[in-house]
Amino acid sequence: MDQASEQTSQPQFLINGDEDLATAWDTSLIVAVCELCDWNYLLPAGSLPQTCPHCFQGSLAAVKEDLQEMTYLKPPELLLSFALPTENLSKIIQDFGGNIPFAPQDLKPATMQGRLRRLYLPMWLVDADVQAFWQAETGFDYQVVSHQDFYNENRGGWASREVKEGRIRWEPRLGRLERSYQNIAAPALEEHNLLRKTLGSYNLTTARSYHSQGLENAFVRLPNRSSEDAWPEAQPAIQAVAAEECRRAASADHIRQFTWKPEFKQLNWTMLLLPVYTTYYLDDEDKPQPVLVHGQTGRIHGARKASMKRATRAALIVLGIAIFVFILSLLLAAASLLAPPILALAVLGLVVALLVGAGAALPIATVWWFNRKQQNQGK
Repeated sequence: MDQASEQTSQPQFLINGDEDLATAWDTSLIVAVCELCDWNYLLPAGSLPQTCPHCFQGSLAAVKEDLQEMTYLKPPELLLSFALPTENLSKIIQDFGGNIPFAPQDLKPATMQGRLRRLYLPMWLVDADVQAFWQAETGFDYQVVSHQDFYNENRGGWASREVKEGRIRWEPRLGRLERSYQNIAAPALEEHNLLRKTLGSYNLTTARSYHSQGLENAFVRLPNRSSEDAWPEAQPAIQAVAAEECRRAASADHIRQFTWKPEFKQLNWTMLLLPVYTTYYLDDEDKPQPVLVHGQTGRIHGARKASMKRATRAALIVLGIAIFVFILSLLLAAASLLAPPILALAVLGLVVALLVGAGAALPIATVWWFNRKQQNQGK
């Protein structure tokens, strides 16, 4: 059967108050929710008021009641530490706005770094005992030796050379599997796939056991996806691990068309925390534009907007210069009635004024093209 025969219900950890929460996590924490984007967090006690580290617009409000309605409040089994050196993080933020033409006035590395928040994102981990009958085709690499004739110009005649060609021999296999799989990852957030697409994956081999010191000055995003919802995505991951074990058991180099009829027992759900830095800059409308930085690799993601206000200001300055040169050229043209040699200078000035005036549209066109390109890339 495809579903677990003894699948546990959605894991819950009953929290009746701040004291139970502090005991469970070994540190004083409060539950808070963003009034705008509805993200739920755990954060150090006494740290409110705060703005949301996700949207940077809504205020966080403490949740004192109905804690049992939260998807999960149990401490994580594992967490990944923030591993970026400070100097690397500074350079990453600086490079983010480095090639934006007419970047917003607020998009400054020092300003964005001063707004950095440390945020942990949750991921489910499931342990499962599996019994299954399986079958697949296993592939074994081998080489075929043949001879190829070719014309040797140096010797003026035909010659033969040995050619080795790699091939795969496929053989059917079937068997029975009885294994226990630990810490299979599954999404704990509805936004998981989007975040993975924008930030990339994590190296889970560096995860270590949870310790409360790791939460210092950090927010913890609470899951919004139950284990029941995540279980269908955990099963293919378990199947992939099982298929690889069956390949190794058959001493094969490849495996394909792996099918099985599993029975899952003793499901145990825990949580893993993934590190992310968040910050923001203000655009032309003073709206925060969130920026995320992968806590391991430093991969950065955020809307990169050029400032139309700055471009318009630059265009007006260039246009003003063009008008000044144009008026000066007209005055020189009038003066040429008394001093004809000045007429050539006046004509040159008019040409320069027209060229500079035409160039006044360049900053606006550059910003429009850049922002349009960024929008198309984000689709």
